[in-house]
Amino acid sequence: MTYISFIRHGETAWNTAGRLQGRTDIPLNQNGELQAKACGTFLNPNDWDIIITSPLKRARKTAEIIQDHLNIPLIEMEEFIEVGFGEAEGLTFAERDQLYPERNYPKKEHSNMVTARFLKGLDRVTQQYKDQHILIVSHGAFINAIVYHYTNGQMGTGVSRLNNGGITTLHLSERSGEIVSYNEISHLNPQTLTNNSKI
Repeated sequence: MTYISFIRHGETAWNTAGRLQGRTDIPLNQNGELQAKACGTFLNPNDWDIIITSPLKRARKTAEIIQDHLNIPLIEMEEFIEVGFGEAEGLTFAERDQLYPERNYPKKEHSNMVTARFLKGLDRVTQQYKDQHILIVSHGAFINAIVYHYTNGQMGTGVSRLNNGGITTLHLSERSGEIVSYNEISHLNPQTLTNNSKI
């Protein structure tokens, strides 16, 4: 069994403004750095073997802050980058709702492409780090796509939302995967949880 905990990156200025980030490379804000530090102090260094991160700077910085506390190897994997939202990136919810009420965003990465990408990434992880305990720092829409897949649509995309700094755990065997916890936020200070942190 391979144990994976996904961490949604810390908050950014676009999170607080409600802007869709996608592949747009927005850095953490001060609150996001505090959320990342809270994740690092919450996690036990003896429980984890490696950190894998999306290459986007908001995820990479979150991973680096966590690594400072855990002192374990950190690598980037392109497979865990955020979903691409095409021409909707940078728009607020109200702007998206007005321009694309059906959420058919031009140049958006299609769901079947997202699924193929995370399955490829998870297969690579389980092959290279079989039976290890792995942290993957990624993004809200991407993690929720994984959750949707492994819960048969009961949670994840279009159903539930993740907080910045929230931790979601997946147990993977060669034949199946099980979401054993979703959006764990007990480690986060209430002052760092803003109303927009789920966007």
